[in-house]
Amino acid sequence: MAEFVIDPAAAVSLPVTGRDRHFPVAQIYCVGRNYADHAIEMGHNPDREAPFFFMKPGYALLSGGGSLRYPSMTQDLHHEVELVIALASGGEDIKVKEAQNLIYGFAVGIDLTRRDLQAQAKKLRRPWDAGKTFLHAAPCSELTPGSSMKPIHQAGISLRVNGEIRQSGNLDQMIWKVPEIIARLSECFPLRGGDLIFTGTPAGVGPVQVGDELHAEIDSIGSLRVSVEK
Repeated sequence: MAEFVIDPAAAVSLPVTGRDRHFPVAQIYCVGRNYADHAIEMGHNPDREAPFFFMKPGYALLSGGGSLRYPSMTQDLHHEVELVIALASGGEDIKVKEAQNLIYGFAVGIDLTRRDLQAQAKKLRRPWDAGKTFLHAAPCSELTPGSSMKPIHQAGISLRVNGEIRQSGNLDQMIWKVPEIIARLSECFPLRGGDLIFTGTPAGVGPVQVGDELHAEIDSIGSLRVSVEK
């Protein structure tokens, strides 16, 4: 076994409902503008264009929810509730009909975004990594095991801030469905077991302030609670 010149970083993982062992997290992929109503509210055409992806590092994960600090360099932090796919195995150039077999389970996630930094980067035609990447930018609930798609095809998805509903939709509103997302992603990147995929958000994204309590939920999958601290 190789020896390292410095101690390796601690493993990133998610708890699993009903299991003592955790799910090891490899990469975190995200799908952009995958709900028509959200594409419209962000000023884009909701036609079924090819999906596009971005990534978040392991330290962006807030495993199981909890509290996070309001990030630096922003005055406009936004919430985006999302279904998260957890892969048990991966591959390249995966066929849509085979994609479901790679799934370990599902979770509820929030893609937090420094919207002002993202908007500035878009205006300058620069990558918007700084808008999407920071400590705990990807809170995620514990995983619910199971690869079956039927229970979640019509599942409601919602997010409340301080008890007030902000986002409410249904997974059937996704432009690109779960097997299609996995298949297309595998054309771009070599997927592997442990990868998480955030699948996009419905309309209603909006600002988060210090002191806010966020409650995200997907029917039959679970819920996620996050508090924002100074």
